[in-house]
Amino acid sequence: MIMWLKKSKDKEDIGTPEKVRYSHYYEHDGALRAYANRAMVLAFLCVPATVLALGLAVYVRLQPPTVIRVDEDGQAVVVGTAKPQLSVTQGTGSEPTEFEKRAFVRLFLERYLNFAASNVSRNWAESLNMMTANLRRTAYAGMQQENMIGKIQDDQANSEFQLRSLEAAKDDPLTFAAFGVKEIHHVHEHNETVDKVVSEFHIRLVVEKRSEQNPSGLLIGEFWERAIEGEKRDWVLQQTGLNSVQ
Repeated sequence: MIMWLKKSKDKEDIGTPEKVRYSHYYEHDGALRAYANRAMVLAFLCVPATVLALGLAVYVRLQPPTVIRVDEDGQAVVVGTAKPQLSVTQGTGSEPTEFEKRAFVRLFLERYLNFAASNVSRNWAESLNMMTANLRRTAYAGMQQENMIGKIQDDQANSEFQLRSLEAAKDDPLTFAAFGVKEIHHVHEHNETVDKVVSEFHIRLVVEKRSEQNPSGLLIGEFWERAIEGEKRDWVLQQTGLNSVQ
């Protein structure tokens, strides 16, 4: 009988895994403590990431909402944007770059020659502010004498301008010659007339000290326009658009 119990016990020991048969209680306790330490280290590592995410969420919530204003011409402007600041390399006495001069001339032409009856006053006011004081007075006096704004509003005139060419004079880097096409729509007594005018524009720039009101330091010192015909007119019409790199 004793021999039979001993054999049965030996069979059970043979079927039991060696790791279970020889493990002790303190080994299991050590494993549990090791797992607990790992979990604690992982928790401490997650704290900085959580704090950073919380800070970013608070920062985003404190930012004011972005408000975009779209005018009647479809131009989108972000409301509340800060005024352009002068960088260290662009001091108040630094000379304007070629890129700035071309951009200033193009902006002036687009403001002055693109208009409708609803926005001609604003567009021309912005254009006049880009001129020198003496040229501004002369241009404004001519507008008032000919009642140009009143005629545009009475005829519901709409001018669409396309700049085809812009070149700086070889002997004067502040003088530019521009060529473009204007399509002027008039509505009078329920009849519409369309005038397509190909013109040459002469623009001479003047440099002043840079400021927050005039970051580029540029003003229009001289401006005139004349219609062109013949081969020059055909050449302008063949141009598909303004090449920004000339």
